[in-house]
Amino acid sequence: MQQRKPTIGNGRPSGTDGSDFSYRMVVDSRYTKVAKGKSRLSSLIFIQAIVQLVGLLNFLLSILKEESLDTLAVSSIVISFLSLLIGELGRRRSRVNFLKFFMFASSIAILISIACAARSNVLVEVIQDTSQWEVNKFELVKIAGAPLLGLLVQIFAISTTISLIQNMSPPKRAS
Repeated sequence: MQQRKPTIGNGRPSGTDGSDFSYRMVVDSRYTKVAKGKSRLSSLIFIQAIVQLVGLLNFLLSILKEESLDTLAVSSIVISFLSLLIGELGRRRSRVNFLKFFMFASSIAILISIACAARSNVLVEVIQDTSQWEVNKFELVKIAGAPLLGLLVQIFAISTTISLIQNMSPPKRAS
């Protein structure tokens, strides 16, 4: 048997003229879509974690000011961090059920945090008297900024997760 020579000047092994391309294996496009989706979801989970840390800091600051303990805020923080952990596990291990739970639980956590921000006294005062805007603008950004940014990131995370789940599922065969 004749062995191939290392390479010819153009980097192609001798004995091939490039016409064997039709016999080479091609990676299915859904696998590349899954890889891109996992990468994008990783970034979104990281951003969600940062937004939740900002919400946690806001909550801790309110505790230090000796305000009343908001059980909805605590439940939102706990649910969101658990959902982020499960979402990361689902992303790494390609578990569809974990990713579905991540979408559901993180959406509930964001809705709870928006409800907490909506029932804030500062927000109600500014809505009733718009002249209070200048005095309380930093408080408003602190209260409503994290939940609204979290909602925006959550919308992107849901669309990315749905696309990822669809590409991870095996293709349906016609019989």
